Amino acid sequence: MHSRTAFDRILRQATVAGRVAAADIGIRDGRIAAIETHLPADAPEVRADGRLVLPGFVDTHIHLDKACLLGRCGHDHSSLASAIKAVSELKRGFTVEDVYQRGARVLEKAILKGTTHMRTHVEVDPRVGLRSFEAIRQLKRDYAWAIDLAICVFPQEGLTNDPGAEDLLVAALRAGADVLGGCPYTDSDPKAQIDRLFDLAVQFGVDLDFHLDFDLDPTWMLLDDVCEQTLRHSYQGRVAIGHVTKLSALPPAAFDRVADRLAQAGVAVTGLPATDLYLMGRDATHNAPRGLALLHKLVRRGVCCSVATNNVLNPFTPFGDGSLLRMANLYANVAHVSPLDFDLCVDLVTTLPARLTNLTDYGLASGKPATFIVVEAETRAAALAEIADVAFAFRNGVQTFSRAPAELFDTKERHQPALRSEKLRR
Repeated sequence: MHSRTAFDRILRQATVAGRVAAADIGIRDGRIAAIETHLPADAPEVRADGRLVLPGFVDTHIHLDKACLLGRCGHDHSSLASAIKAVSELKRGFTVEDVYQRGARVLEKAILKGTTHMRTHVEVDPRVGLRSFEAIRQLKRDYAWAIDLAICVFPQEGLTNDPGAEDLLVAALRAGADVLGGCPYTDSDPKAQIDRLFDLAVQFGVDLDFHLDFDLDPTWMLLDDVCEQTLRHSYQGRVAIGHVTKLSALPPAAFDRVADRLAQAGVAVTGLPATDLYLMGRDATHNAPRGLALLHKLVRRGVCCSVATNNVLNPFTPFGDGSLLRMANLYANVAHVSPLDFDLCVDLVTTLPARLTNLTDYGLASGKPATFIVVEAETRAAALAEIADVAFAFRNGVQTFSRAPAELFDTKERHQPALRSEKLRR
């Protein structure tokens, strides 16, 4: 029995997945102290009124440093290479303040859409130096009240072919970068980049996150090299690969073999629907391929997967509002996901990316941080299908925002429908 003063705050009448009846969530010292049907306690209350509570969305792959660039480099880039080239030219002029402001714009959108944890990929190379890294590091500090931001530094334009890039990566890792990333397909020696990045990751004790196999030619893949190095370095559960659009071009038997290889190596996969759909198959005159890895099928074969944002309002993706629920809905549409798997699609932006990023202190359970969101839906499937609004959120027991529900203003007289019905009966 809880005393009537056992909690700092109580969320009343919340729908929690796996529970038959609505529950109260008691918060104490920034953590969930109890989840019970009726908490007999006297504490400040916030009412969920039957709405769904989730532990917050987790974005495993976003580029805050190059967001919101459309007005600077045009809107029409016909390939991945042209998008990289356009941003490469702009990077030389990036300032810390510029990157900070653009990153903050997207970060605030994501917070208001329910993202509570994020891994942002930040380009570090001789063109931009450490300016973007410094800006994102300041964002991490300034927005810690609302979101847990992990920084993944990576060489967008190559490593072995870009003198000075490795020194800058090492400097960023020494300065506190959380994760090391890679982009082997832009390197003149992709396998050498993979080898070197594994050595650096082990040296600094950080996880790895690669942009990988980002085209539609399944006759060759770097995926096997990453899996091999993961096993060689005993790095299972610490390596993720993003895009991997080549998987969409594999027939079922080959797809299953690759899925089993990923599961055995403990390598996770992140799909980036908005960018993958926008950039893949652009040379097709008709019957354009979707170019999207089927994550729900990978999950069924034991692979940890996530759906993430990638780019927002730039040449790689001229769309985006920071909503991971919208991204999961987009994935479900394009991947022909059955309503029976809608819950799994919500997992792709919550529990599965939490596992991918090794968030051990995550979830709706007693003892976990009181970090969660309240969604305008009663079930996870409904939240996905309707792209439900996020009503409010808490981080470590403190409310971070609230959104007032939309209100209809009916200007017609209330009796008119009844009068029309009388005329019909006559």
